[in-house]
Amino acid sequence: MKFARTTISFLLAAATAASAHAEPAKTREQVRAERLEAIRTGDVYANGDIGLKLNELYPQRYPQPAATASKSRDEVRAEFREAVRNGEIVAAGEGGQILREEFPQRYPAVAVAAGKSRAQVRAETLEAIRTGDIVAAGEGGTRLNEEFPQRYAKRSLYAAGAVSTAAAASAVAR
Repeated sequence: MKFARTTISFLLAAATAASAHAEPAKTREQVRAERLEAIRTGDVYANGDIGLKLNELYPQRYPQPAATASKSRDEVRAEFREAVRNGEIVAAGEGGQILREEFPQRYPAVAVAAGKSRAQVRAETLEAIRTGDIVAAGEGGTRLNEEFPQRYAKRSLYAAGAVSTAAAASAVAR
């Protein structure tokens, strides 16, 4: 009973989310057919916190999807020859480097797009520090200006330039 309730809840939520987009509305019979097909193929989430679908949790119980069209033998060989020619094959050993990285003199140089100068990177970093737009320490992943808005509110008022000095001072005094 709990499984059926959970399954129906998920399908109703999916149907509601799908109807919120610009897709045409489905009839009751279409939704029922989709639900039955999802149950038949195991394409519904299993109970609990595992986060797997039934066909992932119990693959032996459900039919396997049809194999997709693959590349021909000649296409695979051509891709392999191209990778060898460009040095994109993993070198032997424990390093895990590709041949181009291990022996750069053997392969033509790869054109690298021009990056930012040291001065530009430094200016961006200082600006991020000043505005608190850097990730705070810890596991939260929040930015400093989100974690401590009171520290960066004064600076944003002055940096905006739209607020006069007197107005900014009165805003800070509050």
